Amino acid sequence: MPRIQGRVLETYPPLVVDLDGTLLRSDLLLETTMAFVRSHPLQLFKLFGWLIHGKAALKQGLALATQLDVTVLPYDPAVIELIETERAGGRMIILATAAHDSLARRIAEHLQLFDLVWASDAERNLSADNKRDVLVAHYGEGGFDYMGNSRDDLSVWQASRKAIVVNPEAGVQSRAQAQGNVEQVIESNRASLKDWRKALRLHQWMKNALIFVPLLAAHQLNQPLQVLNGLLAFLFFGLCASSVYILNDLLDLTDDRHHQSKRNRPFASGRLSIRSGLVLVPLLLLGAFGGAALLLPWQFCAVLGAYYLLTLAYSLSLKRQMTLDVIVLAALYTSRILAGAAAFNLPLTFWILAFSMFMFLSLALVKRYAELREARLKDLKDKTRGRGYYPADLDMIASLGATSGHLAVMVLALYIHEGTTVALYSHPHVIWLACPLLLFWITRVWMLTHRGQMNDDPVVFAIRDRVSQLIGALFALVFWIAA
Repeated sequence: MPRIQGRVLETYPPLVVDLDGTLLRSDLLLETTMAFVRSHPLQLFKLFGWLIHGKAALKQGLALATQLDVTVLPYDPAVIELIETERAGGRMIILATAAHDSLARRIAEHLQLFDLVWASDAERNLSADNKRDVLVAHYGEGGFDYMGNSRDDLSVWQASRKAIVVNPEAGVQSRAQAQGNVEQVIESNRASLKDWRKALRLHQWMKNALIFVPLLAAHQLNQPLQVLNGLLAFLFFGLCASSVYILNDLLDLTDDRHHQSKRNRPFASGRLSIRSGLVLVPLLLLGAFGGAALLLPWQFCAVLGAYYLLTLAYSLSLKRQMTLDVIVLAALYTSRILAGAAAFNLPLTFWILAFSMFMFLSLALVKRYAELREARLKDLKDKTRGRGYYPADLDMIASLGATSGHLAVMVLALYIHEGTTVALYSHPHVIWLACPLLLFWITRVWMLTHRGQMNDDPVVFAIRDRVSQLIGALFALVFWIAA
C-alpha cells in the first residue's frame, strides 16, 4: 500500500476538499478584497489593473498585498470533523481550491489536515473545469471523492466517484443529486432572520430618536405633518445607518474575529456571506437617499450625505486615530439632531449644538473606556487592535469623559438664563431641576462603565435602562412644567 507522510493508506480514493464556502464559511477572494480596501482605500485602481490580466492575477495581487490572519477565519466545524474522521482511517486528504496558493498553503499549515494542496497561481484559476481537469489528470475519472458547495463544483462532482455537498448555494443541491453520485449533504450554516437583524443593527435605530430633539425644543410635537416628516427621517436615517454598519463589519472582519464578543457577529462568524453584505449595502443606500430625495427637504439629504461620508471615513481610517475618533463619534451622534432640524426646517440654536457635542463626546469616551478596560483586565500592554489607544490611557479617558459630560450640564445651566429661553418657557427657573438629574445620570453611566457594566452603546443603554428611562421621564416633566 502507498504511504503518505509515514501513514499507511487504505484503498479508498483520496478525499478532495474545496475551501471557499466548504471548509471555510467565507470566500478568500472577497476576504482579501475587503482587507485591501481597508488597508489601501486610495489604491482601488490596482484592483482593476489586476483584473485586466484575469481573475488569477487578481487573486495573486490581493493575496500578496494583504496580511490575512488565517488562524481566525470561520472554518466549518462539521467539515473539519468529517475530515478528521476520514484522516484517522488513513485516507489521503487533498485541499483543492480556487484560492491563491499562498493562502491555501498557510491554511493547510495551520489546520494540519491535508496531505496535498492544489490551488490557483498567477497563471491559472483552479476553479470549475480547471479543477476537474487537474484532479482527473492525477487520479483519473472517478478516482476521487469531492466535497464542495457551489455551481463551479458541479463539473468536479460529475468526474468524482462520490460527491459530498456542503451548505450548497441555491439550486446546487438538486443539480448535484441529478448527477446520481451524491453520498452526503451537510447543512451546518444557514442564515436566520436573527442574523440579519443583528447585521442591520436594528436596535441601533433607537439612536435615531435624536432626530426629534429639534421638534421637542421648538414645542411643535403637536404638528402632525412635522411628526410625519420626523418618522420618515427616522426611517431613512436608519436605512443609511444599517448600510454603514454592514460595510463597517465587512471592513473589520479580522479585527472583529480577534474580539471576544464581536467574533460572533454574523459576517465575522461566516453565518452571513460577504457577497450578500456587498449586495445589501447599495440597496439600503438607494432606499435611504431615494426616499429622502422624494419625500423630505434637500437639506436633510445633504446632512444624510455628510453623515455617510463621515462614517465612511471613520470606518476606513479615523476610528484608528487617537482623540479624532471620539470627536467624530460625537459628531455622528450630533448629525442626527442636525438631520432632524433639516427635516423639520427648524433652526438649531448654539445651546443645542454645544450641549450635544459635550454630551456625545462623553458618551463616545464611554465606549472607548469600556474597550480599554477589557484590554487592561487581560493584562495587555500594546495598542488595542484597530484603535489608537493603549490600556494605560484608561484613567485619562475617564477624566476627559466625565469632564465633558459635566460641561454639558454647565451648558444646560447657562441656557436657563438665555433670552430665548425666557420667551419659550413660562417658568424657566424650573429647568434648574433638570441639572441635578443630568448630573446623576452622567455620573451613574461613568460609574457603571468603571465597574464593567456598560456592554452596549451608551445611547442604546440609556433607552433600555430602567433608571435612565425614569430620569428621562423626570427630565421631560421638568421641561413640561417649565413650559
